[in-house]
Amino acid sequence: MLSGTVLFSAATYLAMWGGYYLSAHRRWHVTIMAMVMMCDVGMPFYLYATRNWYKRLFVHEEIATFLIWMHFFLLITLYVLYALQIVAGRKLLKNAGNGETRVEHRGQAKAILVVKALVVLTGALLVEPDST
Repeated sequence: MLSGTVLFSAATYLAMWGGYYLSAHRRWHVTIMAMVMMCDVGMPFYLYATRNWYKRLFVHEEIATFLIWMHFFLLITLYVLYALQIVAGRKLLKNAGNGETRVEHRGQAKAILVVKALVVLTGALLVEPDST
């Protein structure tokens, strides 16, 4: 059985795809993407508040596993891409006719969709069955 956090992350991923396809409808696109980004930034705080990370990472010595570090670096990559995407999106909102910024924004969006899928996948692999 999948945990609620994995299902929530998968739902935000699907919402992100929806926002990607609604890029022509600026108001919907910006609203959906901003909500997904806020959920993704808030998720680590929720997990920290509701899970016993010290026991899992240090007592059970899972801090040394490759999957933990891969998930961590994918998250950092996702957050950096979000920051770059926000900068490019703000440029687009100021000057909608800028083709170079539009190409940059779309390319970053594709990278975000790939990285977020990997974050959801690695997060799902890290879920402990008895912690749901």
